[in-house]
Amino acid sequence: MYNSCLPGYGQVFDGIPYNQLPVIHVFANWNNTHATCTDSTGKILAQTTCGKEGFKNAKKATSVAAEVTGQSIATKALDLGITNVRLVLRGIGPGRQPIVKGVQMGGVNIVSITDGTRFSATGPRPRKARRI
Repeated sequence: MYNSCLPGYGQVFDGIPYNQLPVIHVFANWNNTHATCTDSTGKILAQTTCGKEGFKNAKKATSVAAEVTGQSIATKALDLGITNVRLVLRGIGPGRQPIVKGVQMGGVNIVSITDGTRFSATGPRPRKARRI
């Protein structure tokens, strides 16, 4: 099942095919930033948030907290022997860009960055019809 439309899909990184690389899922909302490292099947290997890294209340929503969280998840991935990862970003919070920088500073090679932000295609339900 080779899909030539996807960049990097047929490539091999340190002996691991692209579709079997571990994935770091990032959820950046306005109040916090979550990072989860999974294998290619979705099994959770490590996870952390800005709150777990010691930032409390409004400090969780800062870019510094997200960068520290990125470094932390990268360190946990390196401890598991993971050097190359795919990155999936979800949400539009302030920690979206800094966590990418933190993962790179942590020593993990990012192979691809994907946007997984969900959106509604149909929008909200309309108001009821006015009866006269």
